[in-house]
Amino acid sequence: MNFKLIILLSLFGLVMAVATVFVIPSNIEWIFWLVIFLICAYLIAKNAPGKYFLHGFCTSLVNCVWITGAHFLLFKQYAARHAEEMEMSKNFPIFTGHPHHIMLIMGPIIGIISGLVLGLFAFIASKIVKKA
Repeated sequence: MNFKLIILLSLFGLVMAVATVFVIPSNIEWIFWLVIFLICAYLIAKNAPGKYFLHGFCTSLVNCVWITGAHFLLFKQYAARHAEEMEMSKNFPIFTGHPHHIMLIMGPIIGIISGLVLGLFAFIASKIVKKA
């Protein structure tokens, strides 16, 4: 496993964590993530020593730590710019009274799901991209 690669690629998650609080609206966030996942998959296929799926999966898990942490710490700013998400959180069956709690629960779940996607992208890229 190339942990340096995983940490470096996860910095996309740190940038997105802050950008989704202050700059990027949620209706176009998916476009940024698609581009990031394609870049990460290519870089994993090019630089990982093997276990491409696992590299992609672990990158997304680290991303979810950055994103959940930033959204939690910058909650007031996030909530002010994401009224629709705040309203949706009230309808969650596991709603505990504060959207902070939903973030802490949903962040890792989204991290796992996106990890499966990035892992698949990286695995597919490993079949297409030639090693350096």
